[in-house]
Amino acid sequence: MTELWELLQFLFLGLFQGFTEPIPISSSGHLKIVQAFMDLDLPGGLTFEAFINFGSLLAVLVVYRKDIFSLVNHASDYVFKKNEEYKSDFTYLLLLVIATIPAGLLGVFFEDLFGDSFAEVKYVGLMLIFTGIALWVIRNLKGYKDDTEITLKDAIIIGLAQSLALTPGISRSGATVVAAMLVGLKRDSALRFSFLMYIPVSVGTTIFAVDDLVGNPEISSQFILYIIALLAAIVSSYFALLFFINVMKSGNLKYFAYYCLIVGVLVFFLL
Repeated sequence: MTELWELLQFLFLGLFQGFTEPIPISSSGHLKIVQAFMDLDLPGGLTFEAFINFGSLLAVLVVYRKDIFSLVNHASDYVFKKNEEYKSDFTYLLLLVIATIPAGLLGVFFEDLFGDSFAEVKYVGLMLIFTGIALWVIRNLKGYKDDTEITLKDAIIIGLAQSLALTPGISRSGATVVAAMLVGLKRDSALRFSFLMYIPVSVGTTIFAVDDLVGNPEISSQFILYIIALLAAIVSSYFALLFFINVMKSGNLKYFAYYCLIVGVLVFFLL
């Protein structure tokens, strides 16, 4: 019975975190809520969270594989073959790198500070309310800039917004999409830039977690369970991302705003 419960726990956490990672409701915040509500200990702590986030990264790579291949291929042609036709792709790639710097630096030096300062579940509720308000503000925006019109200033603003997601309850995808829409990006461009800039941040998180993953005896003894959670995260993240893309296309961000506001209020006052 204990082994079955462990299996169900890992499967649930993989599905849950995987699904909440791409959509703008804060996966880290929801994990804290689930832990508080169900009195559930997260196996492996932050190491487990990083491991599952790797599954979300793989899902993003699958969904945006054509964009990634085209971008890297064209940028390489511009650099090595001096093909001016692809200068915009090189510029776009450079802006993505610049946009990841704020979150990368803050994550390395201040991640523990952010996590400890907002560790209480009530703070998660407050941040979810903030996320809901931000999503509500941009719910009807359509934007006017495409991928080739993103500026250095835009990239820095979106990058700074991504760093806010170090606080549990503030969604990474939500913060970056909100910032991208506010600087004028069209919905599809905002979403694409948001998830492409997620890739290097997620890769960095995974690399930093490798030592803990390899040296953790708990993972060695529960390897199969971790793999099950990872596979669950890949599948749920894939479908969650497709769901989010469809919501953006149809202009229904208001439903995410409603959800964050309702859950945030309930968490703040009840937990």
